Amino acid sequence: MKRLPAPQVVVCDGGPGMHAALKEQWPNARIQRCLVHLQRNVRRYVTTRSKTAAGKALWGLALKLTKVKTIADAEKWTSLLLAWEGEFLHLTKERSYRKDTLEVPSWAKPGQTWWYTHQRLRSGHQVLRRVIRAGHLFTFLDPELTHLHVPSTTNGIEGGTNSQMRLQLLHHRSMPEEHQRRAIEWWLYLHSEQPDPMRVLTQHESRPRRAPRPRLSEPDPGPVLYDTGLDATEGLRLRQGWAGRG
Repeated sequence: MKRLPAPQVVVCDGGPGMHAALKEQWPNARIQRCLVHLQRNVRRYVTTRSKTAAGKALWGLALKLTKVKTIADAEKWTSLLLAWEGEFLHLTKERSYRKDTLEVPSWAKPGQTWWYTHQRLRSGHQVLRRVIRAGHLFTFLDPELTHLHVPSTTNGIEGGTNSQMRLQLLHHRSMPEEHQRRAIEWWLYLHSEQPDPMRVLTQHESRPRRAPRPRLSEPDPGPVLYDTGLDATEGLRLRQGWAGRG
């Protein structure tokens, strides 16, 4: 990021590494959280086949995120979230105590005396609330940024670039790692704004060939003083026949 000028808006997922880098390198850039990634984060906790009314309703809210296109849609979605909280928010605060239950969840620590009864529902709701508190949910609808046509998802780069690079590596799995890097660099260059492959190829310097190994020549060693071969002059010779009978 140091090599790039700071943009006005960044559309990204919720990876902590990405947000830490944004805070350090581009602190003034606005952030739009990818709504598709946000849906997947909610699905991770409540799944698409929740058996509770609260889980089903929360997943329904997540599905409606990608249908938000205008400020009116955003206001309607926010009102639905507030309605969900008015009906189900108390479930996210319920606690279970070890002394009062026989079933202890697998993720509970050995010394933990209590935990949230509906932890997965609570986590799914907090995913949405954290993005709202950070102001990253509907940045693309900000009237000041309308002229930039900010997308609400990263689908453009995921489908048009990242998936194609993954497919490129999938079709050439046998390439060494360095060759894979060069292949991706070449693919990206060919899909740049004004590629000129012939100019690159003519200016490309191939690997310098290794100098041939010098041929080692040894002087004539002369007669053999010590050897492991058989010599008839020493009374040693190959015998023929069976069991030495020639």
